[in-house]
Amino acid sequence: MPLALTGTRVRERRLLLGMKQADLARSAGVSPAYLNLIEHNRRRVGPEVLERLATALGVDGPVLAEGAEGALFDILREATVGAPQQAAPPELARIEEFASRFPGWAELLAARQGQVAHLTRTVESLSERMAQDPFLAASLHEVLSAITAVRSTSAILAETEDIDPDWRARFHRNIHQDSLRLTQAASGLVAWLDQSRVPEAGLATPQEELEAWLAARDWHLAEMEAPAPGEAARLITDATELASEAARSLAMAHLDRYRQDALALPLPLLRRALERVGHDPAALALTLGQPLALLMRRLATLPSGLWPDGAAFVTCDASGTLIFRRPSPAFPLPRFGAACALWPLYEALAQPFAPIRRLLETAGRGAGVRFTATAWAERDYPQGYEGTAVTRAFMLVIPAASDASGRGAAARIVGSSCRICAVQDCAARREPSILA
Repeated sequence: MPLALTGTRVRERRLLLGMKQADLARSAGVSPAYLNLIEHNRRRVGPEVLERLATALGVDGPVLAEGAEGALFDILREATVGAPQQAAPPELARIEEFASRFPGWAELLAARQGQVAHLTRTVESLSERMAQDPFLAASLHEVLSAITAVRSTSAILAETEDIDPDWRARFHRNIHQDSLRLTQAASGLVAWLDQSRVPEAGLATPQEELEAWLAARDWHLAEMEAPAPGEAARLITDATELASEAARSLAMAHLDRYRQDALALPLPLLRRALERVGHDPAALALTLGQPLALLMRRLATLPSGLWPDGAAFVTCDASGTLIFRRPSPAFPLPRFGAACALWPLYEALAQPFAPIRRLLETAGRGAGVRFTATAWAERDYPQGYEGTAVTRAFMLVIPAASDASGRGAAARIVGSSCRICAVQDCAARREPSILA
């Protein structure tokens, strides 16, 4: 069945209400002849006229503009992001016409775009790990070291005719031991590559151990909202994900901050404020009279039922290194290395104590889906004002639809990191993208 265009939806809604064309034209402030052309999809509808028609028909403007096919249109738009430049660029303004006239081709293209998005995510994950993962670097070094040792020893045996029997036996033992070492290193590398097919698999750093533990608990630690004495130590002792001493140390610091934040802003108080003003951290900070950084940290500890779908939270230090992540499939966060230089997170680093709010759209993935990013940096002096200043920046990213951001405003196109970003003409690019 052909997809309905905007004019067709206007006509269907008018007939459903039993309204005459002349009456709708009068209510919307247009001529009946012009409305007739709109309903037969022979004239495009401007935003103002569409809004007046929607008001007269008792519906929201996006319902008439997008209808049930909005998701399909978004996928078709996504297919154009990062596409090679060509003499005749895609006619974005005619997506509705294309989907209506060729519904089969539109569905096929949308399905192909879904496959491309999945493969792109796989390439991003593998590329990031292969470029930065310390386990991979150590494994490859071990494999090369073992191969070199075997080759050197075997060369001595092959090129030297008279070798003392004791030395020959020693060389044979060395080859055997190095062969076992090579087998173990290669087996570990194969296991790592198998794990790489699963997102976030193969923990390599204490930070990842901490994040895996928190993710397994849905990022919310109910025991720390009003902790009993020794509760933090008990939680860490029972956490199997915290395998290293460094990870347990990070977890203890996280729990200490969690406890302080929970005392400053109890969860029941935060819940009531969420019901009144939503998840906008700036509005919550004004409503509750609390620091913006505290609000963002507390929001990042909400369980799934209270955490907005598609939201993400990230913290960095003064070097720009990401030191804490609550990731989202909709807004990818790199596991290793530096993130996108265009993130408001880094703007905040240069402007401590100044709230920054930006409308973002991710490059090459989820085109058409926008996010409202709130960033804030604060400077602390843990050793006193004469000591070293410690600066940290926080960024909370929420799908724009969740906090009523305007769809008409221009969004900043951002990526995860340069190496896996599809935007080729970015002025802030540090290195070529493998997705070129």
